[in-house]
Amino acid sequence: MENNIYNFKALEFSGKERSLEDFAGKVVLIVNTASGCYFRKQFKTLEQLYGKFKDQGFEILAFPSNDFNNQEPRTGLNLETYCKIKERVTFPVFKRIHVKGDYIHPLYNFLSKKELNGVLDSKPLWNFHKFLVDREGRVVDFYYSLTSPMSARVQRRIRDLLDAK
Repeated sequence: MENNIYNFKALEFSGKERSLEDFAGKVVLIVNTASGCYFRKQFKTLEQLYGKFKDQGFEILAFPSNDFNNQEPRTGLNLETYCKIKERVTFPVFKRIHVKGDYIHPLYNFLSKKELNGVLDSKPLWNFHKFLVDREGRVVDFYYSLTSPMSARVQRRIRDLLDAK
């Protein structure tokens, strides 16, 4: 197995399985979200970041999770409506998954372990933990929940990856 995200699939709200290979060639920010979390204000800054870079080959993939203090009680249509209507999110948001523990989604198992991704160990400690992936699908960096998606550090790193064609 290659050390990239393209080997994984996730469920869309419709129930359709989507391959992350659909995002091949793009710089991707993967984030675990929760609508009941203090950091939910990052939906707005994630959308700003997406608007700034999406036409240059950038994508954000959101994975709601209820793993931290039960801060994502919504599921299905209720969760989809919250993301698209309340938060006005236009980037892909997938069905709720586990990002830690015994039932961790295979993607997050890969993202979290250096022995699998070949680059870093970084288990999400809370909601809105972010993983940055280059155009080849390799994990290259991560940002803790406190790091704003619109921070100069995040934007600079994304710009560098977009420029490295």
